[in-house]
Amino acid sequence: MAKTKQKKPQRPKAAPPRGFRDYFGPEVIHRQEMLRTITGIYHQYGFDPLESSAVETVEALGKFLPDVDRPNEGVFAWQDDDESWMALRYDLTAPLARVYAQHRNDLPTPYRRYAVGPVWRNEKPGPGRFRQFYQCDADTVGTPTVAADAEICAMLADVLEGVGIQRGDYIVRVNNRKVLNGVMEVAGLSGEDKEVERGIVLRAIDKLDRLGQDGVRALLGEGRKDASGDYTKGAGLGAEQTDIVMGFVGALRDSNAATCARLGELVGSSTIGLQGVQELERIAEMVEAQGYGPDRALIDPSVVRGLGYYTGPVYEAELTFEVLDEKGRPRQFGSVAGGGRYDDLVKRFTGQEVPATGVSIGVDRLLAALDNRLTRADEVAGPVIVTVMDRDRMADYQSMVAELRNAGIRAEVYLGNPKNFGNQLKYADTRNSPVAIIEGAQEKENGIVQIKDLALGARLAKEITSNEEWKQNAAQFEVSRADLVSEVRELLARAK
Repeated sequence: MAKTKQKKPQRPKAAPPRGFRDYFGPEVIHRQEMLRTITGIYHQYGFDPLESSAVETVEALGKFLPDVDRPNEGVFAWQDDDESWMALRYDLTAPLARVYAQHRNDLPTPYRRYAVGPVWRNEKPGPGRFRQFYQCDADTVGTPTVAADAEICAMLADVLEGVGIQRGDYIVRVNNRKVLNGVMEVAGLSGEDKEVERGIVLRAIDKLDRLGQDGVRALLGEGRKDASGDYTKGAGLGAEQTDIVMGFVGALRDSNAATCARLGELVGSSTIGLQGVQELERIAEMVEAQGYGPDRALIDPSVVRGLGYYTGPVYEAELTFEVLDEKGRPRQFGSVAGGGRYDDLVKRFTGQEVPATGVSIGVDRLLAALDNRLTRADEVAGPVIVTVMDRDRMADYQSMVAELRNAGIRAEVYLGNPKNFGNQLKYADTRNSPVAIIEGAQEKENGIVQIKDLALGARLAKEITSNEEWKQNAAQFEVSRADLVSEVRELLARAK
């Protein structure tokens, strides 16, 4: 009987799951530095850190799951031994609601917290869209005053400038869902039977920057066919209703006060609408009193925010500088943060309304924006590399690197094969190292070391055209072994 040929075991594929990615040294360092700046500003504003579990019960996440009817859709969920469902958190706000409801008797009122960490969405990945990404949130729970919303807007402006976004390259746009509800009421779109139409209207307004007023108007009416021929069904509003909504969309004026005045006209006698306009007026007054004019914090009716739990002021931080898309076309970078007031979220646990407001910064998008603005000089500097000229003298080189580290200088000894010195310098280049240290037998005997300024050397290699110029601008020089630390420290200081 012929033997069945045994199949060789398949090697696992060396790749992350679809929609996930790995982050390497410079990316991680940039993120750490950026988060240190952001959380420092949050701390300065009086917010305390909170680190909650990455896993929540599906019951706690509740109706704010991406798909409530299928608990394992939209999130990464599984059943525990007791058959209860658990899921990786999909944002940092739903966990905050659970934490506050659980510990409210031990927390101050209002409770001001910030949180940083990865969140997970079980959604179809795409270009630049991953299933795991970082968020950085700040929230105030337990106060109804819109002073808390105004503070979030001011803090958001400070954060953007703190991480290196220049004034004029961003705008914090502010609106109020109560105003939009008032406009809906005036347009005859209030009530449970109009929920579908309201949803279409919200999505249409949210596409204003991409489709323009004509595209939004089409979506408010019968619908719109795009350039590819795909048809999107509209809200089916009549001409008068459409004019009311488009009046709201086009209410932006030259000043925050003028925009609020126009919104007041549009909401007419709607109680909820007028309340929203008054809240916007107070926010504008408070941010301007702190020095944040409409060039930084702008009342903008086109901001609607997608999540259903917003109940009042909403805000988005948009970067206004141009970048090139994947086809090389210029476009504005767009939104990197958003948030608003959500007064009903904690109520699910307590049965009592608990006012809250907060903002979430999309860490990966903000990093992408900063990377878009980086130059070579902004790249993360690597360690000083102590080269190995004599492998039998490794203890000497380890002593040298210990002196540098003890002085607060990032440094390492080359631990590869030291036979080819050129490979050591190539390694230093791949690490973006600013300096290499060289000590051969002759240098050891004479009590000196060679310091190679790698950054200057790379620059000179592009600029110098003759050997004479090279000699006059040598990027390598010798110093006393005793002066190694001081000379390297001075060289690094000059390079900043």
